[in-house]
Formats: sequence, C-alpha cells, structure tokens
Amino acid sequence: MPRSRPNPETLLEQADEEERLQKKGKLKIFFGAAPGVGKTYSMLTEALSKLTGGLDVVIGVVESHGRKDIEILIEKFEAILRCNIEYRNKQLQEFDLEAAIKRHPTLIMVDEMAHTNIAGVMHTKRWQDIKELLERGIDVYTTLNVQHIESLNDVIKQITGVIVHETVPDSILELADSIELVDLPPEDLLKRLEDGKIYIPAQAELALQHFFRKANLSALRELALRFTAERVNQQVQTARRDISEQKIWPTSERLLVCIDHSTFSIKLIRTARRMATSLQAEWLVIYVDSAHNQMSEVERQIAIENLRFAKELGAETSILSGDDLVKEIIEFSHINNITKIIIGKKIRPRWRDMLFSNLSDEIVRASNSIDVYIITGEADEFKIKSSTFVSKQPFLWLEYLYGIITVGVCTLINYFSYPFLLPTNLVLIYLLGVVFMAARGQLGPSIMTALVSLMTYALLFVPVALSFTISDAHYLITFLVMLLITELITHLTMTAKKQSESTRLQERRTAALYRLNRELASHRGTDRLLQIAVNHISDVFDCDVLVLLPGSSGHLMVRSNENQELDVKERSIAQWSYDLGQMAGLGTTTLPSSKSLYYPMQGTSDKIAVLRIQPKNPDKFIAPEQLHLLETIIRQVILAIEVDRLQEEVKKSQIEIEVKGLRSILLSSIARELQIPLADIQSLLKHLIDDLDKIQMAEPAQNIQLYSDQLNRLIEHFLQTLQLEAGVIELKTEPHALEKIINSALIKVKKIANEKPIILHFDSELPTIQCDKTLLVRALINLIENAIKYTPTNTPLDISAKLNDKFIEISVADQGQGIGSEDLEKIFEKFYRGQNPPKSTGAGLGLFICRSIIQMHGGRIWVEPRVNGGSIFKFVLPI
Repeated sequence: MPRSRPNPETLLEQADEEERLQKKGKLKIFFGAAPGVGKTYSMLTEALSKLTGGLDVVIGVVESHGRKDIEILIEKFEAILRCNIEYRNKQLQEFDLEAAIKRHPTLIMVDEMAHTNIAGVMHTKRWQDIKELLERGIDVYTTLNVQHIESLNDVIKQITGVIVHETVPDSILELADSIELVDLPPEDLLKRLEDGKIYIPAQAELALQHFFRKANLSALRELALRFTAERVNQQVQTARRDISEQKIWPTSERLLVCIDHSTFSIKLIRTARRMATSLQAEWLVIYVDSAHNQMSEVERQIAIENLRFAKELGAETSILSGDDLVKEIIEFSHINNITKIIIGKKIRPRWRDMLFSNLSDEIVRASNSIDVYIITGEADEFKIKSSTFVSKQPFLWLEYLYGIITVGVCTLINYFSYPFLLPTNLVLIYLLGVVFMAARGQLGPSIMTALVSLMTYALLFVPVALSFTISDAHYLITFLVMLLITELITHLTMTAKKQSESTRLQERRTAALYRLNRELASHRGTDRLLQIAVNHISDVFDCDVLVLLPGSSGHLMVRSNENQELDVKERSIAQWSYDLGQMAGLGTTTLPSSKSLYYPMQGTSDKIAVLRIQPKNPDKFIAPEQLHLLETIIRQVILAIEVDRLQEEVKKSQIEIEVKGLRSILLSSIARELQIPLADIQSLLKHLIDDLDKIQMAEPAQNIQLYSDQLNRLIEHFLQTLQLEAGVIELKTEPHALEKIINSALIKVKKIANEKPIILHFDSELPTIQCDKTLLVRALINLIENAIKYTPTNTPLDISAKLNDKFIEISVADQGQGIGSEDLEKIFEKFYRGQNPPKSTGAGLGLFICRSIIQMHGGRIWVEPRVNGGSIFKFVLPI
C-alpha cells in the first residue's frame, strides 16, 4: 500500500515534543508495586554504570532505611548536603534544591518521588523539586510505588483499606521519558520483610497485619503491571507513528467492526463485544457513508442508531466518508493499528458471487497482515427494521412527471425539426433530455426518461412510422448508450451532492468552532461564557438550550432563561445527571424517552452546570458525529470557564497579597507617624503640669490642639484610603459654584496656614459644576496642606481657577523647594513621601486621596515645576 501523506498536526506535535526534550532534562522513574521490591537498589546500580562511564552523577537524596547493600552503593557517589530544617523543636534534614541547582550535575538521584517536604523549604512536594530540576535541564532518577499515583488513590483504598495521603499527579508521570518496572513476586517480598530487609522487626510485624498481606500485594502487583503495560503501549504507538503509519504492530489487540443499516449489524456488534471482552482488547465500530450505498435518509438513520448501540456497549465509533469503501476501511485500520477486522457477509447464490464482487472478499484481499473475521448471515437478517423509523422520503412521482414532461418537450422539438435533420440527430435531442433528468440525481426517473424517449423515438421517427419495430441494430446501441450515460451522470451527480453536503457540513462545523473560540477569548465571566455556549449550541444543532446551575443548597436552578421552568421529572433527570456526572435523556440509556438531552459540564476540579438540550427535530438528534461536535464545543466552554476562574483566583490572591502589604505599610506608617505627635503631646502635658501655677497655658494648649489635629487628619487619611481602595465611596453630585468650594477649603486650613498669604485668581464668570462638594473640598484641603508643608512660612500660595474649553482648570502654586524630576510621576502614589520629606509630613496619602477624588469626578491631576521655584499642582474638571 502506498505511504500516506503525513498529518501536519502530528508533525507539529512531534516538533514541539522534540523541542521540549532538547530544553528539559530527562526523567526516569523506577516503578514498583510496594516498598522493598528493589527500586532504590536498581536506581543506584544503573546510576553507578553511568558514573563509571564518565557521567556526572550525584545523589540528591537517597534513603537507605538501614540496608547495608544500599549504604555501600551510596558511598560510591558524591552526595549533595541536605539542608537542616527546624520542625517542632527538632532538627530535620531535607533535600536542598538550591544546592542541587547550583551544583547542576548531569544526572541526580532523588529518591521517593511522593515524599512531602518539611515546611520551610521551597516546594511542598518532592515531585515539584524534581519538576524544577527537569526545567533547568538536569536529568533525574527517582522511585515511585503504584499506591502513590493520584488517579489510583480510590482504587488503592478499596483494595488495601489504607488511605494514601502522599500522592503524585498523573501529569508529572507523563513527563517521564522512561518508566522501569521493578517487580518481585509477593512470596519473595514477604520473605524480604520477614528477614528485616524492608522494615525493622516492630514495623515489619505491623505491616504484615495490614498493608503487606499477600492478597494486597498481588492486587498492587497487577495494578503496577497494567500501568506499565499501558505506558509501554503508548510508547509503541508513538514509535510506530514516527516510523510508519502503514505497518501494523500487533503488540495489543484492537478490533474494528464495519456496520451498515441492516439488522445484521446488531449481531456483528454483539459478537465484537464478546470478542473484545475475551481478548481484553479495544474495539472500534465504523460506518462508511458513501455515494455508492444509494441509501435513503431512513436507512442512514438506522446505521447511526446501530453506531449509538455500539457506543452504549463501550465501543469507540466513527463515521467515514468516501467513494471506495475498501480503501477507507483499510486506511482507517492502518492509522489506528487495527489487528482484527470483523465484517458481515450475506449468503448469496454462487452466480452472483461470480458476477459481482463482495465487500468482505475485497477486504480480505487488501487486508495483508490484518486478520479478517467474516460473520455470515441469511438474506432475511440483512433487511432493515422498517418499524424503527417512519420513512420521510417523499415519493418521487414528481420526478417521474418531470421526466414525462421532458420527453414531451423533446418530442415537440423533434416534430418541428424532423424535416430538416437526419433521424440519428433527433436522438441527440432525446439524449439532451435524458442528461437533464440524470443531472437531477434520481436513477429511477432517469431510466424511465431514457426508456420512454427511445419508445417515442421508435414510434414516431423511425421507419416504419407508428410502429415499435426497430430494423437497425444501431438504435439498440443508442438505447444502451443512453442507459449508460444515464447511470454515469446520475452516479456523478449523487457523488457530487454528497461531497458538497459533507464539505458544507465540515465548513459549518469549522466556522462554528472558530466563532466559538473567538467569542470565548473575548469575554469573561461564567454567566457570559455559558450564554455563549447556549447561543452556539442552539445555532449549530437547531435546538433549545437551558443552563441549570447549582444553588447554595446544591439543587439546580435555571439561569439562562428565567422565564422557563422545568417540571419535576425534568428537574430530577437534570439533578441525576449533575450528581453522577453522566448524560441522561434523549439518545442515552438513562430515561431515553425524554424529549431532551441532559449533558453535565464537569471541570477538572468541580462540577459547573448541566445543559438541557431539546432538539426541534428529535428524529435526527443526536448522531455520533453530532455528539462529537457537541462534546468539543462543551469542552471548549469548560476550558474557558476554568481559565476564567483561575484568573479570578490569581487576581484574588494578588489582591490578598496587596492587602497584606498595605496592612503592614499602614501599621508601620501609623506607628511612625504617631510617635512624634504623641511624644510632643506628652512633653507639652508635662510643661502644663509644671506651669499650672504660672498660668502660662495658651501656647502649650495651642500646640496640643495642633498635634491632635494632625493625628485626626492622619486617621482620616487612613480611613479615606481604605474606603477608596474598597470602592465603597459613592459620588453625590449636585451643582455647586467653584468659588464657594475653594472658600470652604480655605476656612478648613486657616489654622494650618498660620497667616500664610493666599492669593486667589478667578475668571470673571465661572460656571457651576456637578460635583460631590464634600469630596472636592477634601481634595483641595489636601493640596493646600501639602503646599503649606513644603513652603517657607512667609511665602504666598497662588490658587487660580479658569475656564478652559469644556473644562475648569484649578491650580495651587507654591514657592517651595520644588519637586525633583524623579518624583513627578510618583508623587501621587500611596505612601510616597518624596526624596526629602519634611519632619512634619504625614503618611504620604494626601495626594493619593486627592488624585482618586479627581478621577472619580472624571478629571485629571498633575504637577509641574514653577519657573521661579516651587511647584504647581493642577487639575481639571468637566463642566
């Protein structure tokens, strides 16, 4: 068989895998059924051969558990010193990942992959240490027992009664370049345990009573062997694809069943199921939809029902399209490494076998190394189940009528052309009518048109007229040519229609998935993503879709359409589907009489929702290829929802980190800023007590009030910052005159200004602005207080307001030391106090609060250096 063209997606996957292997280290796992089978010894022995060959090999961590043979091997390697960790008042040793990365050997041995690290090191689990070593290009040897595989955790508990808490995710096992099974029969393992080669006597006696029972060890050994066999089978299939897709490697049995629309297909499926169970083999069922089949829509639906029946029995089903059935079946078999093909054969008369080829015989000839099992059946078994479906194929009487009309038109043309054309040319007119009918793709009407055309021609235009006698044999050849052309054109038309329909369906599916992915990528939020899923599924499958989400009590509630309610039966089906994570309803084996399909949306970590899909045409829902498309759409939506939730979790964790940082900064700022005013207040109180008899209390009392005001403002700033960060402040906008707002702010800062001259510059007519007066006054107070702190006592402040297009521009200018260029962008950040803050400065929150308030009003604030020294703070507000 000629070599098929490589799949571009497969080539890309291989290229990505090769690139990954070049960048990362290689992982080898020494795998066993239980402790004591010799994993560590095998690892050290193989590593010793690498060391002898000149490879840079070190020990990261290897546990000897007191075994002398292990300790002797350990002494032959360089070992990375472990780090000391204090845990519950004890000094314990743990694998030093940083030292291993710094040493960067070619190969490092890290024993006990499932080990949980002591709190205080970089990673929680040792497999995370191994993963980082691989990421840094270091090869790793490690050991693992079957009971530590995460996906087998429930199975291990059921077998041994022991809950294993230290597990390794299956994803890390997929990174392994090699898994070597270290096997030991249960009898030998128990003997090693009794001899004290695994545990000390006290632990060994306890292990014999619980985990190390012979039945447990046998079951664990079977699990380990099966896991390794599956891994090896995956490697074999990968190697086979790399070498050639055409060769069959019978390392494991894979059965293929070819079915059609007949009732005999049910017998084939049952037979294949029994064979697959007996051989412990995978089995696949296919149906080839070809133009040669000449099947009606009813027959095709029966074939799809047969596929659905096979899927219920556990088969993997597929629908193939192609003109050559044998070629499609054999190519599919080679691609999927099929070792046995099961096909049915109808017992026919010998003369029919001699004249007409049989599909089963053709497959046997083309099978080469594939075994073919032929199941024979009687003719009655190949009849379709007429009671299963009511035929909706319209009767073709209209096509036959078109044929008769076509013959009449051709006869009328020939009648007027007869005096001018030769009789043989008149045949071409009838042939044109036959071609026209054949192009409509209906074989019966086309043959009828050819036959009636010949009879009409012979009756009216062949001598002797009005007689059916055809004296010339050429007319018989003409009739045969007309039949042949009819058959050929009809076949080509039907083939073109099927190919066009298949292409149109594929394009529609591709376009649907493209639109889905594009919309999922541009939207966020579970509700929005679910609504996108509802819209696409409704459009693609012509059905009504409802989304049922779990409420606080775990019961499902309709979310996508609040106006539609489900009855008790539908709710119970949906709840069952949600609880068990299985499809139910239409097209399934669970409550198939329902008019809707209930599909659970199950994520990797939790259950998301249940989709109720109610088709408008239940007879055509849901075919296996439709189910595959539906599963693809739902998986894409689930993935988008999980990514969205993961991003939300990351965002929440970042917010928590920022809140913790903010909390620590707040506490340190409060402590720092409260120290000076409190110390001054204590000093002033001491002077007050000393000077009570002198009645000199005015100045100390004023200072106490000043420092108290500073503390009060500091607390206000903290509270306002927290409120702004939490987003709990709401604007209460009303029309206000800007002059009144500025005057209110000046009254508030009168005590702090301490007779500092403030010069006001207002345009003659300023319009009122919509604003929250309280917040805007607070922003102006912060700006003015900041200017007062950073300017000498006798220098004036300039406050101006002017109309600028559709904005009002307000500025506060001082004549202080100015702001450095490095501070211009940072001055409005939280807790930023400038490069040279004065002693009396606050916590660095005033300007941050000011910016937040201005932005809430739709304005903008910035700072500029003043020409003659100092700074100008400007902000604009929309009118």
